[in-house]
Amino acid sequence: MKFIILKTALISFSASMLLFSCSGQSDDMVPPGNNTGGNNNSNAWLIPRDEVFDGGPGKDGIPSIDNPKFSDVSSIDFLASGDLVLGVNVGGEIRAYPHSILDWHEIVNDEVGGKPLAITYCPLTGTGIGWVREVNGWPTTFGVSGLLYNTNLIPYDRNTNSNWSQILLKSVNGPQSGKEIETYPVLETTWQTWKTMFPGSKVLNTNTGFSRNYGNYPYGNYRTNHDLLLFPVVPDDKRLPRKQRGLGLIINEKAKFYPVEKFGSAATVFHDVFENVELVVVGSKDLNFVAAFERKLTDGTLLEFSAISETGNPVVMKDSEGSEWNIFGEAVAGPREGSVLKPAKSFVGYWFAWGAFYPGTEIFEE
Repeated sequence: MKFIILKTALISFSASMLLFSCSGQSDDMVPPGNNTGGNNNSNAWLIPRDEVFDGGPGKDGIPSIDNPKFSDVSSIDFLASGDLVLGVNVGGEIRAYPHSILDWHEIVNDEVGGKPLAITYCPLTGTGIGWVREVNGWPTTFGVSGLLYNTNLIPYDRNTNSNWSQILLKSVNGPQSGKEIETYPVLETTWQTWKTMFPGSKVLNTNTGFSRNYGNYPYGNYRTNHDLLLFPVVPDDKRLPRKQRGLGLIINEKAKFYPVEKFGSAATVFHDVFENVELVVVGSKDLNFVAAFERKLTDGTLLEFSAISETGNPVVMKDSEGSEWNIFGEAVAGPREGSVLKPAKSFVGYWFAWGAFYPGTEIFEE
């Protein structure tokens, strides 16, 4: 009865989703278990099968964007200042992907700077992650399976039909089961911060090929209601409010969570050590971003960083040698110009997702 109520709540939040949920989910995409109605006993899953839920729309019922179109920052008129975007920088080619579009599509298959990337986003866990869309050395595209684990997106790759856990960053079912996905760093911030820092970037526009109300968030008050979960989560870690946003990083399959609110109004730098890795974490609660990098360079130098607090400047740190570094971990001036910090394996998401997928996640304290 509890699951029926939860699923009814999801449907009531987004009745318009039903307009594109009629594509039936094939039997090979439905795991056995009492929640999905599947009958595929031959497929093994690396996650508990009875905790994999059918989200409703079915396989590809939430359509990925496979032919993305972009506009200049100055041409974008559908975003408010506080709307969130995901941004990437590949060899100087900089693009942003608005949440307001990703809420309806969840996956954008793109190529940036010659690199095949999939921007994967789960509205229910608030997790936006860049995936290198190659499997066994071959480019592929990813689609939305319609399945959820711990209320998180399960993409599938179209080359092998394997199912992947977005947050676990690996295939959990199918021919690629157990294989890890290569990630690419993504910056999440507000539209105001992004357009100020990167006025020359390109932005995914609403010319998606689909008819959606991109000005309407499809899940009601879900983002702000900490009591509301639409599907079960195990474990449900209550140390922080469920929907508190922060950057989580993963080292040696362990995780640490950096709440956005822990950072100052202007750019703030913290030095930290996690799993014996020296880190620099830079963020701002007002500019609404957090990014993490390893402090040790390939030549063995361990740099000391401090913040550059000029609002709207993508250059956010300077080091003890006099070099200046931007928000993507690139040295843009000084003796280290041209160097790049190794990004930590990290992404922003809701606290409850980190607590569920990485039980015992450490929470950063100043």
